[in-house]
Amino acid sequence: MAGTELLTTDEMRRADAATIHAGTPGLTLMHRAGEAVADRARALAGQGEGRILVLCGPGNNGGDGFVAARLLAEAGFTVEVALLGARDTLTGDAAAAAAEWTGPVTEVASAEPAGAALVIDALFGAGLTRPLEGDAAALVGRVNGAGVPVLAVDVPSGLDGDTGAARGPVVTATETVTFVRRKVGHLLLPGRRLCGPVTVADIGVPETVVAEIAPRAHVNGPDLWGAAFPRLAEDSHKYTRGHAVVLSGPAHRTGAARLAARGALRIGAGLVTVLSPTPALPENAAQLTAIMLRPCDGADDLDDALTDERLNAIVAGPGLGTGAPTRDLVRVAAEAGRGLVLDADALTSFSGKADELAEMIAAGGAQAVATPHEGEFARLFRGVAAVPAEGSKLARARAAAAHLDAVVVLKGPDTVIAAPDGRAAINPNGTPWLGTAGSGDVLCGFIGGLLAQGMAPFEAAAAAVWLHAAAAHRHGPGLIAEDLPEMMPGVLGELLAG
Repeated sequence: MAGTELLTTDEMRRADAATIHAGTPGLTLMHRAGEAVADRARALAGQGEGRILVLCGPGNNGGDGFVAARLLAEAGFTVEVALLGARDTLTGDAAAAAAEWTGPVTEVASAEPAGAALVIDALFGAGLTRPLEGDAAALVGRVNGAGVPVLAVDVPSGLDGDTGAARGPVVTATETVTFVRRKVGHLLLPGRRLCGPVTVADIGVPETVVAEIAPRAHVNGPDLWGAAFPRLAEDSHKYTRGHAVVLSGPAHRTGAARLAARGALRIGAGLVTVLSPTPALPENAAQLTAIMLRPCDGADDLDDALTDERLNAIVAGPGLGTGAPTRDLVRVAAEAGRGLVLDADALTSFSGKADELAEMIAAGGAQAVATPHEGEFARLFRGVAAVPAEGSKLARARAAAAHLDAVVVLKGPDTVIAAPDGRAAINPNGTPWLGTAGSGDVLCGFIGGLLAQGMAPFEAAAAAVWLHAAAAHRHGPGLIAEDLPEMMPGVLGELLAG
């Protein structure tokens, strides 16, 4: 079973090169890759009826296609091969694989995907960084318009394997077969949508090679953080499970803080307190039971509350209000050096002031997690040259984490969790059911609750993001934010039983 690591195209090239250097011929790796493609093609094409069209490019991706074509023909399938470019211009292992194919080869300009039982897309792999043009672009249009199943080799042609970006025409695949590990572009949008389900094939690259490369990006999931997830001992009690604090907004804007507080309690924090402005106390008291309540009318009151060192995780932002008073609250929370989750109004209050926020986090050594969506991200890092405004979501999240010296959760259907040291995880289980008011507030509470229990910021953020989505899947249609904490007992039961 493949590990959690995600490979960049450069890391994949290094893995291939190291395996070849250790004694495995490149053509052997290509044979294994083509065999994996042929195996999935057999499943997609059914019982051998109909035509399989194999589209081969001028590089090693095309070589994989030639191997798959030969194996499928030997298995009794009707196979047609179309090549982009001239056969006599192929070199290296791709040329050797093409020489093993004894059937005819047509030009891609005359290839017709319509009516095929299956199209195998082996035109270009993950390393392509330029838009498809000419015959290749025209062929992609015909493939996408044919309405037939498509099996992509490595990535759908036209997709940037490092960013998931479509730089021009891109094949829309039914499934994708890749090798050794998934690539970053398989998880980032629109790549995830264009790839379909991804099968990872073992082609004989040793695990020691992957370990030596030490990839810094991972697929988010229990395999990544499960060993660090809090578990109860026989003598556990509420005071050993941490005490999370959630800062409430003013009267008539208190719901977001209560959602966060409920999330922190449901994910396992032993105690949770809402710190509320005095005018909002009746509103909060009317709807809180297991969650405690305490007045807090500004930064001085927060400073007084945090003299109790048992309050070890702070959630600031949901419904808090924007401006200087919120910045003062964040300053006090950051200087306390506790676990700290910053979202929503806490981030908007620092629009264009990311350097100021970074200084606050550094001053107290807070174990901070910032959870912006794209709009908040753009506002917070406006004018910061070190944090790109556009481009790879993974690169932007990493740059932001390094700038703040905090874990950054850049939210969306392909949420990226990035740590200041370059570690990152891309979440695979997001769902549009989470697109409802208040779901982000609950996520903040989940992170805060895990920080309170002693989980490190990167692992706490990654776990909370995955569990948040798992809870949404468990509920399904009709989800509202209040449902998410109530799904957590079942989600946690399955996680801990596993």
